[in-house]
Amino acid sequence: MHVWKGQALGNDYLVVESATPPSTALIRALCDRHRGIGSDGILVGDTAADPVRLRIFNPDGTEAEKSGNGLRIFGAWLHHRGLVGDDPFPVALPGETVEMVVESMDDGVPILRVALGTASFRAGDVHFTDADPGDEVMGRPVPVTPDGAPGTPGGATVELPIHLVSMGNPHCVVLLDELDDDAFRRLAPALQRDPAFAEGVNIQFARVVGPGTLEIRIWERGAGETLASGSSASAATAAALRVGRLAERDVEVRMPGGSVRVQVADDWAVTLTGPAQMVFEGEWLGDA
Repeated sequence: MHVWKGQALGNDYLVVESATPPSTALIRALCDRHRGIGSDGILVGDTAADPVRLRIFNPDGTEAEKSGNGLRIFGAWLHHRGLVGDDPFPVALPGETVEMVVESMDDGVPILRVALGTASFRAGDVHFTDADPGDEVMGRPVPVTPDGAPGTPGGATVELPIHLVSMGNPHCVVLLDELDDDAFRRLAPALQRDPAFAEGVNIQFARVVGPGTLEIRIWERGAGETLASGSSASAATAAALRVGRLAERDVEVRMPGGSVRVQVADDWAVTLTGPAQMVFEGEWLGDA
């Protein structure tokens, strides 16, 4: 099986060209960083379809509805293959179709702009069962017991203010005055396991740096901590704007892997801009 690998600010995905996805066992094997190639997920592209189709899988084999970085990597792959040029192009996800464009090149690295969709603040769109489907959950305190050693609690229970956003995939944003990486790594997975998130959730801890600047940490559903996430950057920006913590709608979002630009229109339509590049291609020699 031919495999390509791309990265967007350190968030890496494998790309395979197929109309059908690999098996769950094969996805896990490919994503294993010690016994396989290693990645934060798999992008399965069907280039024979019109428009081209994309399905996204987490490293544990579960399917993700959307990924801002995954979309940009897929766009970089299409550009690398000569399948798209400088004009905007559509990509069909299972639940929607998004439009993308290679906006520019920076030292050979494509800068891609993605019309990521409209942010929703309805609890039902995040599959959050502890609120009415039409309600907004903005700043609700939720008790969380931090993780310690595997299988044991790691300290006193704290209350975290959660803000729920759907970008076509579910997000829970925690807006804080300061970010502590150790606390994040103990609290984010514990919050993610809250049974009220019926279909899982992506967690972001976020800090407003300035009127148009946000800093975030990311714990992704099915993947754990990642260096960057486009949909997480978008969700955190939308949440901070919704509660008046950001003054501008064109925002730089800083992540451990680097920065992206997130623009949020008055109707909450979100545009994501950032780099993505292909880094290698080869043949998978393991079991299929």
